[in-house]
Amino acid sequence: MALTKIGKEGITGISNASDATFLTATSGEGVTLAGTLAVTGVHTVGTNAVATSDGGAATTNIVQGLAKQWCHTSGVGTPALADSFNTASVTDLETGGQSFTFTSAMANANFSTQALVHLSGQITTISQLMADGHTQTTALTAAKSHTTSASVDADKSITVHGDLA
Repeated sequence: MALTKIGKEGITGISNASDATFLTATSGEGVTLAGTLAVTGVHTVGTNAVATSDGGAATTNIVQGLAKQWCHTSGVGTPALADSFNTASVTDLETGGQSFTFTSAMANANFSTQALVHLSGQITTISQLMADGHTQTTALTAAKSHTTSASVDADKSITVHGDLA
């Protein structure tokens, strides 16, 4: 049963409101809501969902703006995932180097990776080795001491933005 209209008098065409389980509208009709909409359960947001800026002058695509992967690792010694999203595993490559494998693949290897190093007492730099091995399912990073240029193992945080496959 489809709910066709809700007026100020209540649900039109339905004598028992508990029978009304769905509200449908065609794409041509659209739906405008005033006030607060409380949503429970799991709901899918389409790839065309947009958010309007605070001033109302601009919109942004919600799906495009979301991080597609992130994680924080303990990277001194054998690296381990401390917390993560869409990260299947982290692999120790060499001193300072780690490979992050995604649970869900990216659409291509042209995604953006941001990384930070957490190493107490040392100034470090991080490299995202795009040319040396980013794939649809992995991102690579390397950390070096800023003062000595030596590779160093360190805790890392990375975030990936781009299109999922």
